[in-house]
Amino acid sequence: MGVPNGETPMPARPRSSSSAGVSPDDVAQVPADAPRSIPGLLARRLERDADGTLIERSAGPGQPWTPVTVREFAAQVTALAQGLVARGINPGDRVGIMSRTRYEWTLLDFAIWAAGAVGVPVYETSSAEQVRWICADAGTRLVVVETEAHAAVVAQVRDDLPGLTGVLVIDSGGLDDLVAEGRDVPADEIARRSAIAGHDDLATIIYTSGTTGRPKGVELTHGNFVSLTLLGIEGLTDVCARPHSRTLLFMPLAHVFARFIQVLCVPSGAVLGHTPDTRNLLPDLAAFQPTFVLAVPRVFEKVYNSAEQKAGGGVSLRVFRWAAKVAIAYSRALDTPQGPSAALRSQHRVAGRLVHAKLRAALGGRAEYAISGGAPLGERLGHFYRGIGVRILEGYGLTETTAPTAVNQPGLVKIGTVGPAFHGTRLRVDDTGEIWVSGPHVFRGYRHDEEATKAALVDGWFRTGDLGTLDEDGYLRITGRSKEIIVTAGGKNVAPAVLEDRLRGHPLVSQVVVVGDQRPFIGALVTLDPEMLPGWLANHGLPAMDVETASRHEAVLEALDRAVARANEAVSRAESIRKITVLPGDLTEANGYLTPSLKVKRALVLKDFADAIDQLYVDTRAADSRPADTRPE
Repeated sequence: MGVPNGETPMPARPRSSSSAGVSPDDVAQVPADAPRSIPGLLARRLERDADGTLIERSAGPGQPWTPVTVREFAAQVTALAQGLVARGINPGDRVGIMSRTRYEWTLLDFAIWAAGAVGVPVYETSSAEQVRWICADAGTRLVVVETEAHAAVVAQVRDDLPGLTGVLVIDSGGLDDLVAEGRDVPADEIARRSAIAGHDDLATIIYTSGTTGRPKGVELTHGNFVSLTLLGIEGLTDVCARPHSRTLLFMPLAHVFARFIQVLCVPSGAVLGHTPDTRNLLPDLAAFQPTFVLAVPRVFEKVYNSAEQKAGGGVSLRVFRWAAKVAIAYSRALDTPQGPSAALRSQHRVAGRLVHAKLRAALGGRAEYAISGGAPLGERLGHFYRGIGVRILEGYGLTETTAPTAVNQPGLVKIGTVGPAFHGTRLRVDDTGEIWVSGPHVFRGYRHDEEATKAALVDGWFRTGDLGTLDEDGYLRITGRSKEIIVTAGGKNVAPAVLEDRLRGHPLVSQVVVVGDQRPFIGALVTLDPEMLPGWLANHGLPAMDVETASRHEAVLEALDRAVARANEAVSRAESIRKITVLPGDLTEANGYLTPSLKVKRALVLKDFADAIDQLYVDTRAADSRPADTRPE
């Protein structure tokens, strides 16, 4: 039904019941004597544990990891903050950071806060236009970049940024220069500025990846971070606050998830490490030996698919697949009243010695937990990893919620869900199935966008735009995004995420975009994974070929047919994929079809590949004759 006079409809109200079956008064609260700001968290840690290790850093692949104490880190933060003050950065000024995940990113972030300023992350892969928009909208005074190549990108738009006073390059000694500039600034000035920020003051502006339109600047406060970290430690003590807890960051620090974790490690006591190049991830994991890791589902898929591929063929491959099935069966049995049978326990011990231990070693050998977010993990992978001894705590959050707003708990993991409300926060689902969030971690608004802020924040609740259900224990299951729901010509509502996530689990598949809005049936665009393709071809006795050739090869298409049929087992026939088209190239960040956080820009894909989508529906007879058909018309 249309909206009369073009008025904006009122949003559906969340239900009045609490997500976890408790009243609002029972929701955990941040202690009254908690620090008021992120610099306050570091000061509190310095008081109680000055000589404890906060971070370990490495000079590069194969180099040893050197501890950095809280005292040493705090001194380096102060020295950099003095440089920022000398550069003319005032409290409230915005400073951009454009770099890969590395020690200097965290150091600079805390220095910006110590100077009373506001950090603005910029993905290191951003284009000149994206840099221009972010820096202009945020009003950035200074930008610190990693390389001269990054500086060249900023230089392309420098004339459009009259408020930008300087660009410093980390790899060219920019931070050393900053320290030298600040030698005459009294340390007392940094102490004064560090104490300025309060709970409601701006800590950072993080620009959303922008799957549609321009990115919006999400304004997060010091209170958002302080509340969420302290409540998170209380709720996830076994994960992040044990004496041996340590984590290696390889996700971009420009993303809110990694940013939250670097702050979390200050009060939790967990040792933090950084690795800027995922090509060195496995040796870095082996050397650092984290007890918990953070990743998006695609990383866990890659680890599994790479391990299967390395098994090769013959007996080795059969043993790997048997061990994987045992792991999944064992994990599923853990959720039954009777638990795993004696026979299954015996098989699990054998599989552990033959295969599972090697997989745990790939994560460093000491990983007890992994936290997965950003997209649904899928039940198969969740059971597989738990079955090999690594408990994946799947969670859910957004930039607007300072990262996690729901997460599975170590004592009760419900695979297939993203857990209950994060400690101290609240979840609700309205009558349309949309998820609403409330708590001290919810952002204060979108920068320079009052209309969008009013639409998102209603009566103390944040309207996420995501769809889900809550079970009797308050555990949330994500079913899709309200803006991505496909309505077929027959009136069937289809959430594409379930099908896309299942199909992406196949080693050949890189990206999937399910289509079918106002069409007679559901179809999909599929791309091949160029990294996994060579090994898959070799293991199946096929000659080497490029992605474009493989996208037309009979054996590849038949394998994808089978993968589609397996994905369809999760949905009704009306929701199932009937035909797919394999695109000759991948969807990547480089060609503009993925955001920096690796989300598909669905609207752009639908626009640019409209002809390929139309071709799916030229002859619909094939859709009725087989579960899926990859053949060109």
